[in-house]
Amino acid sequence: MLYFAYGSNLNHFQMKRRCKDSIFIKKINLRDFRLTFRSKYRAADIEPKKNSFVPGGLFEISKSDEKKLDVYEDYPTLYKKYYFYYYGKKVMTYTMTKKSPFAYPTDRYLNIVKKGYRDCKLDKRTLLKALKN
Repeated sequence: MLYFAYGSNLNHFQMKRRCKDSIFIKKINLRDFRLTFRSKYRAADIEPKKNSFVPGGLFEISKSDEKKLDVYEDYPTLYKKYYFYYYGKKVMTYTMTKKSPFAYPTDRYLNIVKKGYRDCKLDKRTLLKALKN
């Protein structure tokens, strides 16, 4: 199945450790969404926003990888699944169930996300804009 990562799972080392079958395909943009950080974990989330986009990584993952991600993302309590289509192919990602106010991420978490942006060759401007919330 196809999975869209936009937070710490962009980090190739972390993603491979968590999902051994995962294969990074390419970078893509999720249109009409924006990136933010929230919850007591101060983790990445996406929310609808017209004329905006979230850059991320498209990964091929196995069924067992999906189960591991479900555990990591605390599905269905903290995150729920969101599906969209990319060139006719169904893609899964996660979005938080409770849209709490913005919370600046920890340095440790942010460094993992920044490394993921480098791994996937994403433009950091979106990330910096999200942090200025």
